[in-house]
Amino acid sequence: MIYSEKEKYSEILNDSITYLENRGYENIKADIDNYETPKSYTKKGSDINITPDIVAIKHGQKYYFDISLKSEKPKLLKSKWLFLNTLSNLKSHKFRLITTRGHYKFTEQMLEDINLTNKKLIKI
Repeated sequence: MIYSEKEKYSEILNDSITYLENRGYENIKADIDNYETPKSYTKKGSDINITPDIVAIKHGQKYYFDISLKSEKPKLLKSKWLFLNTLSNLKSHKFRLITTRGHYKFTEQMLEDINLTNKKLIKI
């Protein structure tokens, strides 16, 4: 999800955190009240910051989660996903997308556009 949409979809973010806690994820970091904020990455030469929506650990493995919702800025969202996917591959971490009902088709189309069709979606 893009930073400008965080307030609009804060309920979905809370539901996602609850879902992950119930699945055994620990040390959850999220850009929301009562949680530590995950590390942000700044694009060199611009003012664009990329922050994963949720970062968690399960069985010693670090996971980056991004919540996929219909967006007014799909290009920015695609860039964020490509960056997080590359970062997770470089550091031997995992990258997962969380989506909800009504956003499945949008998410699948976006993944197809950036050639990440091998990503398994977490549907809440």
